[in-house]
Amino acid sequence: MTSYTLPELLEIYHQPFNQLLFQAQSVHQKHFKDEVELCTLLSIKTGSCPEDCKYCPQSGHYKTNVEKEKLLPCNLIVARAKKAKEMGAKRFCMGAAWRNPPKSKMPELINIIQSIKDLGLETCMTLGMLTKEDSDKLAEAGLDYYNHNIDTSESYYPEIITTRTFSSRIETLKNVSSSGMKVCSGGILGMGETTEDRLEMLMMLASLDTPPASVPINKLIPVPGTPLGDELKMAKVDNFDFVRTIAVARILLPTSKVRLSAGRTEMNEEMQALCFMAGANSIFYGERLLTTANPDQNNDLKLLKKLGLGIESNMEAKAKRIDQIDDESLNVL
Repeated sequence: MTSYTLPELLEIYHQPFNQLLFQAQSVHQKHFKDEVELCTLLSIKTGSCPEDCKYCPQSGHYKTNVEKEKLLPCNLIVARAKKAKEMGAKRFCMGAAWRNPPKSKMPELINIIQSIKDLGLETCMTLGMLTKEDSDKLAEAGLDYYNHNIDTSESYYPEIITTRTFSSRIETLKNVSSSGMKVCSGGILGMGETTEDRLEMLMMLASLDTPPASVPINKLIPVPGTPLGDELKMAKVDNFDFVRTIAVARILLPTSKVRLSAGRTEMNEEMQALCFMAGANSIFYGERLLTTANPDQNNDLKLLKKLGLGIESNMEAKAKRIDQIDDESLNVL
């Protein structure tokens, strides 16, 4: 449970930049090593989502260039997971564009979870809202994490989504936690929200009975055809404001992984380094997120090596991958 009030968090947020980063890094060093968690994300069912999230190219309400796909077969998903493991990923995250998982697909989802776990990878899924029954089934199958972002503050939420309520998101997070799975939940910056909205979002996550184990902080990727892609093309979040939000997330959620998520393609190495200094210790690793681009894996490894950051992993491949990045290649970036 958070012990901070909004005025207190605003004071922390607006303190001199160096002091804020020092405070965040001090908290980080108490709970974590200088390592970054690598998570690979795959869309296992794409498009035709009935929700109207204004940022999402998979929404059936908008005309975008996203091609609709049914649930991918298990063998194809396993093949992608094997490749992710070979590249050094620790966790394999799978997303399906549903309002909630259809009961008819639950046996397939359970088989997918168990097949990925057999590879020695951590598993995470985002399938929309979950009932307690759905949560229990996924937990029994061995799913480690469930992602369900709250996106923004409760007060600003209706400006972004109208087809489901903020309270329904919180209910899903409670179901996930009570079933024994770890919660992964965060939000998106750059949707027209205020600083107060960002801090209220983090306060809500910290106030959960069991705070999220992972907190993705996304930078909006404006996609043509979506309302936010068309309306907010010039409304980019300030880089320092983004880093400040990462820092407050680390201070407010000291034992959670803070994931530097969507939007890294627009961040230079220096900005990413500041985010790591502010307490980010997880990234999506691979050249694609659900439907948008992500930095090249080798470039990520080069950056981590330059910064002297290790790779948190449950496999020996991490050492092999990082050693393949020779010193000469670092000089060309």
